[in-house]
Amino acid sequence: MVKAVRVHELGGPEVLKWEDVELGEPKEGEIRIKNKAVGLNFIDVYFRKGVYFREGVYKTPTLPYTPGMEAVGVVTAVGPGLTGRQVGDLVAYAGGPMGAYAEEQILPANKVVPVPSSVDPIVAASVILKGMTAQYLLRRCFKVESGHTILVHAAAGGVGSLLSQWANALGATVIGTVSTKEKAVQAKDDGCHHVIIYKEEDFVARVNEITSGNGVDVVYDAVGKDTFQGSLACLKPRGYMVNFGQSSGTPDPLPLSALAAKSLFLTRPSLMQYTATRDELLATAGEVFANVESGVLRVRVNHTYHLSQAAQAHADLESRKTTGSVVLIP
Repeated sequence: MVKAVRVHELGGPEVLKWEDVELGEPKEGEIRIKNKAVGLNFIDVYFRKGVYFREGVYKTPTLPYTPGMEAVGVVTAVGPGLTGRQVGDLVAYAGGPMGAYAEEQILPANKVVPVPSSVDPIVAASVILKGMTAQYLLRRCFKVESGHTILVHAAAGGVGSLLSQWANALGATVIGTVSTKEKAVQAKDDGCHHVIIYKEEDFVARVNEITSGNGVDVVYDAVGKDTFQGSLACLKPRGYMVNFGQSSGTPDPLPLSALAAKSLFLTRPSLMQYTATRDELLATAGEVFANVESGVLRVRVNHTYHLSQAAQAHADLESRKTTGSVVLIP
């Protein structure tokens, strides 16, 4: 038996229960890992509440289930006939399958990536999912280059912090929105050239002012409902609206004609589609770890909780009490 966080019903943080679970041996193509650190992500909140199931984005997992989509651990057993992974390897995974909120778990071997020895396991667990998200958003969904001006919502959050740092290193002008003065300081430190405290000023008007009325090339919006319409208004003609999350709720339906006035592009991407093949997964993770090693990405692990305190960690994340990355330690 191993300890894991289990969800028996969808709802608030209180549905996260610390329980004993059975864990078998890895089968063909699988490995067993002992987790050293588990990343907490807003997608875990969406699953816990059932947001994605209502929208048909993902299938509802069979209840009860173990949440979590990001972990770093040591391989303790490998399935029969498996090559390329061995006991003692330090590996990371992000995306699927769910089940990271556990002391140990069994994973498909083709879903894990090696962690460089120079990267601390806690740092790796805090950056692998958010970092790969930043990679596909900046390098493939819209290819940010020197001279571009971008708008990053929730710039002090886990993904927002990495987007700001990486885009700055690519030579873009970065505008970030945050909720407090404290978060504004961090966003500045992370490479935002302009920081807007959206509770104190209208971000659309401020972006218009910063860009001399031209608008931005791309908006990275994980907030959703509260910012969606304003984000569209911030774009220059032929700009890209990238909505990759919805922490404030699902955006209202948008008529296609709303994009026509400025010939805008709108996408709702997911990491899973950008790391669908083994080669894509290795390349994406490799670029993230290379940027951590080179110092382009400074990972802020500002909050750690014991895995048994997952409910408290979720509550703090939802109430915007956290900045940077949150890590659960088994």
